[in-house]
Amino acid sequence: MKLKTLSILTVAMILLSGCTQETQNSLSRSLQNWTGTNGVLDVYAGNTLVKRFMKIDKLSTASGTHDQELRPYRYGYGYDDKNLNLIIDEDEKKVYFEFSDYSTSYIFYENNSK
Repeated sequence: MKLKTLSILTVAMILLSGCTQETQNSLSRSLQNWTGTNGVLDVYAGNTLVKRFMKIDKLSTASGTHDQELRPYRYGYGYDDKNLNLIIDEDEKKVYFEFSDYSTSYIFYENNSK
């Protein structure tokens, strides 16, 4: 049984080593989505925090409907933290959002506080 498990792990490692970095990142995001994340997106104007979205499962890169070319923006769903207090208050709802990869200063991170 141990030999079979070791063989499966070896094959998996060989297959992953042949993947591009983007494919490995995609696989990693898929695994992370299965386990869930508590992502936070902070959006800045200069040095000032101007917008925050919370409890984001993932950020996706847009792609064309017909040509499948990547688009220069990301999107996702999260709670609009209107008062920027890192707490989802009763009046703060889950919303869809988009932001440009080129012109938006942002930080996406996991909220590990309770």
